[in-house]
Amino acid sequence: MTFSAELWERGAAKVYEEILRHPFITGLTDGTLEHSAFRYFIIQDSHYLRAYSRALTLVAARATHEDEVRLFATHAAEAIAVEQSLHSELLGSLGLESADVDAAGSRPTTTAYMSYLTAVCATGTYAEAVAAVLPCYWIYRDVGRELLKRSSPDPVYAQWISTYGSEEFDAVVESVLAVTDRLGGDVGPAERERCHRHFSTTTRYEWMFWDAAYRELDWPAG
Repeated sequence: MTFSAELWERGAAKVYEEILRHPFITGLTDGTLEHSAFRYFIIQDSHYLRAYSRALTLVAARATHEDEVRLFATHAAEAIAVEQSLHSELLGSLGLESADVDAAGSRPTTTAYMSYLTAVCATGTYAEAVAAVLPCYWIYRDVGRELLKRSSPDPVYAQWISTYGSEEFDAVVESVLAVTDRLGGDVGPAERERCHRHFSTTTRYEWMFWDAAYRELDWPAG
C-alpha cells in the first residue's frame, strides 16, 4: 500500500463520506443552502487561503529536493492567485467587497485550522508538513468531482462549482500525492505516526470548515 493510501484509509475515508453527506454540500447541490452560509464560507476561505499559502512556503523551505521546493513554492503563489481572482468574482455575486472579508475577520474554526497548519509546517519534519497540508489538496479535489456531477439550480453555486474539475488542478494533486508516497519510504515508525495524526487532524478540520459555514459559527463571549 502506498503511503498516501495508508493515510487515507486510516485518517480520511470515513470523514470524507461524512463531508459528502453534510447539509452544506447537499444544500449547495439542491440549491437550498442559505446564501448567508455561502457568504460565510467564501469569506472564511479567503482568510484560509492566505494562511495556506504561507504554510506552503514553509513546506517549500523544508523540502529536500529542488523540484519539490519549486513545486510547493509555486503552489503557494497559486493559492494567493486563487484567493484574489476567484473570490473577487464571487464576492460581487454575493453582494460583498474585499473590505467585507477583512472586516469579518477569521472565525473560530478558520483560526484553529490555520494555526494548526502553521504550527506543524513550522516545527514538524518535512514529511509531517506534507501530511498536514495534503487533505486540503486531496479532499478539495475529490469533493469538487462530486459537486460537478450534481451542479446546482442556484446560479451562484453553479458558478462556483464550475470552477472545479480542471485537469490542471488534478495534476497538482497528483504531484503532491507522488511526493507523499516518496516520503513514505523514508519515515520511521514514530514520524509515521505523527504524519498519520496530522493528516487525520487536518482532514477533520476540512469537515469542520464546511460545518462552521453551515452553522455560521461566530466567536463566543462578544
